[in-house]
Amino acid sequence: MAVIEWTRRAMKQLRQIAKAEQPVVYSAVDALRSWPDCRNVKALVGCDEYRLRVGRYRIIFSIHGERPRIVRIEEVKKRDERTY
Repeated sequence: MAVIEWTRRAMKQLRQIAKAEQPVVYSAVDALRSWPDCRNVKALVGCDEYRLRVGRYRIIFSIHGERPRIVRIEEVKKRDERTY
């Protein structure tokens, strides 16, 4: 089971989204503990990061270790043409 780690930047971005949508993001991120059996996850091209799709939001994260022990949440952004 992996440990979820939030960066300061990701927490700030999470606080800026609508209060009603924050619990949905939290529960989707919590599902990352069961890596690699997660849905809506894709590897980003050209880097070692992944993205998790949660409605209109994208969670950018990285994985540390072969059998991930730490999942580090890098960013939480609303999907638009500048998200990636």
